Amino acid sequence: MNRSPRVRALLALAVLALSLFVAVTVPVRLGLDLRGGTQIVLETRSTPTADADSAATDRTLEVLRGRIDALGVAEPTLVRSGDHRIIVELPGVRDPRKAADVLGRTAQLTFHPVLGATADGDNTSRPLPKRPGERVLPDESGTPLRLGPVSLTGEDVKEAAARFDQQGGAGWHVTVGFEGAGRAGWARLTGEAACRAPGDPARRVAIVLDDKVISSPQVDPSIACEAGIRDGATRITGSFSPEEARELSLLINGGALPVPVETVEQRTVGPTLGAQAITASAWAAAIGTALTSLFIIAVYRLLGVLAAFALACHGLVSYAALAALGATLTLPGLAGFVLAVGMAVDANVLAFEGAREEYAGRRRTGIRSALTAGFRKAFSAIADSNITTLIAAALLFFLASGPVRGFGVTLGIGVLASMFSALVVSRVLAEFAASRPGVRRRPRLTGIATTGAVRDRLTRRDPLLMRRPRRWLATSAAVLVLAGSGLAVRGVDLGVEFTGGRLIEYITSGPVDPGRVRTALADAGFPRAVVQSSGDTGLTVRTDALTDTEEAEVTGAVRDVAGRADEVRDELIGPSLGKELRQGALIALAVALGAQFVYLAARFRWVLGSAAVVALVHDVVILLGVFAWLGKPVDGVFLAALLTVIGYSVNDSVVLFDRVRELDRRGPGLPFPGIVSQAILQTLPRTVNTGMGAAFMLTALAVLGGSSLTDFALALLVGLAVGTYSSVFTAAPVAIVLHHRFPRVKPSRQGGAVTT
Repeated sequence: MNRSPRVRALLALAVLALSLFVAVTVPVRLGLDLRGGTQIVLETRSTPTADADSAATDRTLEVLRGRIDALGVAEPTLVRSGDHRIIVELPGVRDPRKAADVLGRTAQLTFHPVLGATADGDNTSRPLPKRPGERVLPDESGTPLRLGPVSLTGEDVKEAAARFDQQGGAGWHVTVGFEGAGRAGWARLTGEAACRAPGDPARRVAIVLDDKVISSPQVDPSIACEAGIRDGATRITGSFSPEEARELSLLINGGALPVPVETVEQRTVGPTLGAQAITASAWAAAIGTALTSLFIIAVYRLLGVLAAFALACHGLVSYAALAALGATLTLPGLAGFVLAVGMAVDANVLAFEGAREEYAGRRRTGIRSALTAGFRKAFSAIADSNITTLIAAALLFFLASGPVRGFGVTLGIGVLASMFSALVVSRVLAEFAASRPGVRRRPRLTGIATTGAVRDRLTRRDPLLMRRPRRWLATSAAVLVLAGSGLAVRGVDLGVEFTGGRLIEYITSGPVDPGRVRTALADAGFPRAVVQSSGDTGLTVRTDALTDTEEAEVTGAVRDVAGRADEVRDELIGPSLGKELRQGALIALAVALGAQFVYLAARFRWVLGSAAVVALVHDVVILLGVFAWLGKPVDGVFLAALLTVIGYSVNDSVVLFDRVRELDRRGPGLPFPGIVSQAILQTLPRTVNTGMGAAFMLTALAVLGGSSLTDFALALLVGLAVGTYSSVFTAAPVAIVLHHRFPRVKPSRQGGAVTT
């Protein structure tokens, strides 16, 4: 055993041992869409007196952190996003109305002298001229009060606490203690009010929170004029419930926000939905991995068994990497984890097919030598194809947001783990098995001693597939027009994430007719509501932006028809954020196409890069068209699927063009259509075997994934089929046409020039 295999074996053992240790000791952090809770995105707004700059956002973040700590939420997360946004995650919080109200309140607390009441017959104080800073606000009973300028603010308050006074009859109230100059200010304010006669509205002191009088008590008759209350304490009464008293004390203690904030996004997921998604994804991963393993074992026999073990190692390394990096596993990320296992078989297939070619081309070559040559030859195609997928994953991470970004993380980790499992783990196991005497005596046991059924049939026929490339282009154009007409006829149904609005998902006790729910919502004043059913008990309602009160009316209308309807998901996207996300999706798509073209043009000729990008545009249009015909929503999760399809499609094109480049170097004088046809025939077994591995995973995910993952898996399945077709019957013919139009010129031995 020479040094290189020994190093690979030690590296594999070290990484697997470390991964096992991390997987056992470090739990993966689950996103809110998997463990349940509420995510709120707040955006700071400028006012005439304060700019919502970066510093104001930082101060707002600290105030919100204090409020959330007082709420007692376990493991909350607050992070700043850009200069104006704050993302708040509240695990376990199922009431987004309360959370949004507490977080969104500016909480400007002020104390005012009351100049008088403005209601007829109620103004017993003498008329006063209007002063600067004077305002009129209704008190607790609705009587308008004339308030003087601000005397004290929340900054003068030391602390506030919710209390219950059972003996005095005040019930729940909030005690407020002043500090520093606030003590003297409170004595002065109450001393001036005490100079008024009992019953005079001007003997009252108004306590105002966010332009609302929350309490306006009269100064006790025992307080002497000009003396005031000197102990620096008061209490706010107002028939508070325990929750209201605690919330008020929380807001006072947390302090005022330096600038107002607006809720631009709000997502609530029940723990039941997350648990179902985890269970469904686990079953999909188990069944998909089992089917994929059986398939590669049937094709590659002993090496297939070793590749199946390498797939299990891939899953272990990917999980450990997620845990070690502290990455948050989201619902799309969980789907990406499952998908990466299916795509991980690609590198093994490339190496094994290369070994088959080596063994068939040189019969005297031993199994181990053929494997070594196969892995060495496949390295270029494996690296190129995985880099294109990593580009898509990086774009998802940098240009997407929320759970879709988590998909980019898991996809990127999965790609890197697949390269390790194939180039290190699988290679170590395969070379070790090939060196056993029993295996050397029975080479057919390995699965690479034969060329395979697909290759045998193609070799016997030896068709020149690209004899007439324009016919294939005409076929692709017809499919493109058929799918694209869906965009013109039915249009793209942009999801709430891109348009703004509200999406509420319910689980009902039994099947519900969406038409009846739609009629009930129209009668309730929501004629534009879109109602869709998923499965027997799933119901989704999409509307324009709703207030929490209107959301309660929608839920009431649904329950009037369905009986029992449990709300398991609630998403609110503001129109400004929807527009921003829509523009970001277009930018991500354009950057994805441009980045793939730049990489392919640098790695291959620009002709091949252009052909691959044309195939990508073909795939994008067809996938959008299929979703348009099916009436499926196009949202952030669809964007994740679309960018993944782009990476997968380029993956196929890269493997094909890598073989074209190799054959072109061997026989530069051969006609280009013949080279492309031969490359297609040689790489088709890899394309079929890899596609089957991914198809098993995606089919299991589509069937078992439930409403949350079905559309995602469907998009990837369509993209898988279209991408496999386009890499052969779109990218290849386009490359031939471009090659004929822009032939490559090489210098001849006589000093002239020849074209190829």
